[in-house]
Amino acid sequence: MRIGELAGLVGVTTRAVRHYHHVGLLPEPERRANGYREYGLRDAVALARLRRLTELGLGLEEVRDVLADDSGRELHEVLAELDADLARQEDAIRARRARLAALRRQAEEHGGLPAEGPVSDELAAVFREMARTSAARPGPEPAMAAKEREMLALLESTDDKAGGRMTELLGNLASAPGAMERAYEVYGLLDALAEAAPDDPGVAPAAQALADCIPDTVVAELGGEHWARAADAGWETDGGFMAAYYAHFTPAQAEALRRAIELVAERAR
Repeated sequence: MRIGELAGLVGVTTRAVRHYHHVGLLPEPERRANGYREYGLRDAVALARLRRLTELGLGLEEVRDVLADDSGRELHEVLAELDADLARQEDAIRARRARLAALRRQAEEHGGLPAEGPVSDELAAVFREMARTSAARPGPEPAMAAKEREMLALLESTDDKAGGRMTELLGNLASAPGAMERAYEVYGLLDALAEAAPDDPGVAPAAQALADCIPDTVVAELGGEHWARAADAGWETDGGFMAAYYAHFTPAQAEALRRAIELVAERAR
């Protein structure tokens, strides 16, 4: 048989046959006087086995290990590992499909996804409440509100467990009477500091208003140690998440945020 006939018989491409020769998985027969390789039945059997192993999902190095062990013990071990890996992939695919289903539901029920999406159903509900509050206010939405949504979407993505608890707390806050309206008043105060210096007189009232937006129940839920660490991290100068967080804002806005966290940390003591 010529290489094309062999490939057609087993159901692979001639390119695959040549690659198996190149990597040493399929012995290359001697060429005849006319320069063509001549394949026999044994070559077809070996190639068919290669195809079956690769169709199971084994990589070429795993196939090499299987072929090197005539007893078949290595094949059993590799197949067991492959089965476990496929099971993990199935779990991951199911989780991804559930997430996609939730996102499709968001889009269908609410006419699209949030600009910061994809996010969880819970956080999407918070964003919708923000949009409702913004639409009811005169003028454009404060820039700080958009930054807040970006940060919330980021935090939800960084840790599933902590992110889930955070969105649950946010949902409770957003549903409290007047809570979102007060938050937008704070956004306005922070927007007013966009061009201000860190010692601007508006920094202190903005910090106090922001701290007042955080209920005692949330302060207690996160605990004094959490707020103390957050307050200490607020003075980082050599990198870290909090340093990057404050760098996201103007100097006066960052100062207001630092002071607000310090005020909450004092309440938590």
